[in-house]
Order: sequence, then C-alpha cells, then structure tokens
Amino acid sequence: MTIQKSGKILAIDDNEDILFSLKLLLKQHVELIHTESDPEMIPKLMKQEEYDVILLDMNFTKDAISGQEGYHWLNKILEIDARAVVLFITAYGDIEKSVKAIKAGATDFILKPWQNEKLLATISSAITLRKSKEEVSELKTKQKELNAVLDQPFNDFIGTSPEMQQVFQTISKVSKTDANVLILGENGTGKELVARALHRNSSRKDEVFVSVDLGSINENLFESELFGHVKGAFTDARTDRPGRFEIASGGTLFLDEIGNLSLPMQAKLLTVLERREVIRVGSNKPIPIDIRLICATNMPLKQMASEEKYRQDLLYRINTVEIDLPPLRDRYEDIPLLADHFLKIYSKKYKKRINPLSKACINKLYDYGWPGNVRELQHQMERAVIMADDKSLEPGDFQISMERSHQDDVEFDSYNLEEVEKNIIQKVLKTNKGNISKAAGELGLTRTSLYRRLEKYGL
Repeated sequence: MTIQKSGKILAIDDNEDILFSLKLLLKQHVELIHTESDPEMIPKLMKQEEYDVILLDMNFTKDAISGQEGYHWLNKILEIDARAVVLFITAYGDIEKSVKAIKAGATDFILKPWQNEKLLATISSAITLRKSKEEVSELKTKQKELNAVLDQPFNDFIGTSPEMQQVFQTISKVSKTDANVLILGENGTGKELVARALHRNSSRKDEVFVSVDLGSINENLFESELFGHVKGAFTDARTDRPGRFEIASGGTLFLDEIGNLSLPMQAKLLTVLERREVIRVGSNKPIPIDIRLICATNMPLKQMASEEKYRQDLLYRINTVEIDLPPLRDRYEDIPLLADHFLKIYSKKYKKRINPLSKACINKLYDYGWPGNVRELQHQMERAVIMADDKSLEPGDFQISMERSHQDDVEFDSYNLEEVEKNIIQKVLKTNKGNISKAAGELGLTRTSLYRRLEKYGL
C-alpha cells in the first residue's frame, strides 16, 4: 500500500520512539509530517499550519490510563478547526475508549503496535475525508455568497406577461415545499433559472444546488456520475468518489434534459428515488440521501410515456408539480423589459454607456420569431453592446433574420388583432385537417400555446 505524496500530518505522542517511527514511515508518503511530544503545543502548531490529519495519543503522562487527557485535546482541536480529522493512537485494550472518542468527534483510531499497511490505508482515507470536508465547506460558502448577490426574487428570470406571472405564482407556492418539480419548455426559455429560483426561495437555500446535464453523460458512466463509485470498481476508479446525489444531499438536485434517459437509466433513477438511497458502483452498502429533486426537459414526456418510450412511474415520481415555461414568442410584451435588462448588464460588463433602446430597435426585436428564446435575445444584446461604436444602438446592430412565414392569401374583414389571430388559427387548422401538432408548428407556437388560444376563441 502506498500513498501519493500529499497531505500534511501532525502527530502528538509523549513517546519519542512512537514519533520517530511515525516520521520514518510517513515522510515517504506524505507532503509534510510534524511530530510533537507536548500536547500543550497543539494550538500554536495549528495556528502555524493547516493539517489534513492529526494523529493524537489517547493517554499522556499526566493521565496514562483513563484517556481523559486525549478527550480534552480532541475537544481543543475541534474548537480550533471544526473540520479537523483526528485519528487516535491507542493501545489494544483501549478500544472501548476509542469508540467513545469517535462519538466525541474523532474520525478513527490506530492500534499500537500498528501494521504499516493498515496505518497507511487509514491515513489515506483520512486525507481524502479532509479534502471532502473542505470541498463541501467551500461549496456552502459559495452558495451563501451567491444567495447574497441574488437579492431579486427571480433575478434574470423576469417578465410582466400573464404567462410569466402565472409561473412566478407557482414558484412562490411550490418553493417552500419539498415537492418534486418538472419544468417543461423549449431550449433557451430559462429552465435552470426556474430551478435556481425554487432553490433560493426554499428552506434548503443555504445548502448546495447541484446541476446535472443528463444529456451530456455517457450511459456507461451514468451510475458512477450520479451514484458514485468505490476504489477499484472499474479501471479508472483510483479513489472512492461520491456521486451527484450524495453531494446534493441536504440541498437541491437539478436534473436537466431528463427526457434524454434511456429506459435502463430511467429504471435505475426510479429505484434511487423510491428508496431514497444510493449504492456506489462496486459497493453493496446503501447510503441514505435527502434531496429536493427538480427536473427539466424540452421533450414531450407524456406523449413519450403513452408511446412506452418513457416510464410512466418515473414521470409520476418527478412531476408532483409541473411548470410549463412559455417561449418568448408567446410573451412578446416582455421583450422590451428583457432587452433593457440585458443592455444594463452588458453595458456594465464591457464598460460602455449605452442609451436605452429606441422604438425602431424594439420594433425590430418584436418582428423576430426568437426560435432560441430568451437565451438568443441575451446573446443578441451582448453582441450588440460589444460591437457598438456609439452610445445608441440601431436596428442594424442586431444580426437577426427577419424572414417570417406569411399567410399572404388570407383576407381580413377586420383589422382587430384578436379577430385576425382567430381567423389565421382557423385557416391553419383547416389546412392541416385539425392536426394540432402540425398547426402549432406552422403558426410558430407550442401545442400548449395553441390550446390556450383555442380555448380563448372558443374554437
């Protein structure tokens, strides 16, 4: 057994022979090994150096039997650094005391006389644990910093249209619960922004938010990425590694592109959600998880389920509440608000003073179909700000194609917009023989949006 030369170790024992043996063995395997016979030096040493693992004798000269001095210094160490990883050095007869020490906050214990291989393995695991604690602590710190910055209720996720107000109301109602949420919508509509808004307004807001793009995960690595693996589980598994479910435990797990999973992957995911525990690849030990699950997709899961391409039981499991995001073409009144929002962001980012958009610019944005939705509008605004030579943007600064489908053969008895829209929908439905999917596609609408209009006009 060998340890990669990493990790800083502090060993405290009043037996100089023990310290010499530890130093002789560990200096071949770790980055740094400090030894100290006087436990009173612990606070000073910990102030000077941040140790990954502290080896602590259980019994010192003042109290060579009860182990109380060892417990005392364990408490001191944890007061100085709550993330400290402490291993007790103890005699065989003190195992009962060692177990008590673990309950008090120690990580593990090493028996004297030790076996070198076992000692190195225990220290290696302790170094890994220390790094994991640091990563989790760093994630929590970053999460709190992000939450402090994101002081608007929904941050970049904005809009005044009735469709968006409905979405905001749903978020407000659902965020305080732990209900599983399924977010539906085309690419670029802001599905991850909804997920983050749900997390920020939940009781888990101070815990981690873990986002996973399932569409980018190779099927062979699906279990390892989501559920973790143990060392030796497969060729490249050189260390134990937690999966995304474990990392997200206590917080929120966002599974994007949930519609891209194959049926076998769906079955594995369903099992974890039902049992609320994961088993790492290469292990048989279940690990409990506590997550708030949010999923998103641009695929028609209900239709896929009816065609047996998606598990009905998994669909029921993930969509306790469903949030359907409208495409930008169904919320045109939000375009000026969004454009102004992005204009301010990128003017500040690129240190430019750009005037508010002119009516001509807004009209050009209105005239475009926005197949890429809000994300496309954001990119257009960023590019326009970068390329701007003047303080004002012109319609020509937006490189968007103005080709739109026209129904040139439609004649109108009235130019009332609602009547015009109703007539066009009727004509397109007739042309497509009542096929909702084809009609929606020709009109540039989603099926949901077309159904809303059919209900509105009593068609």
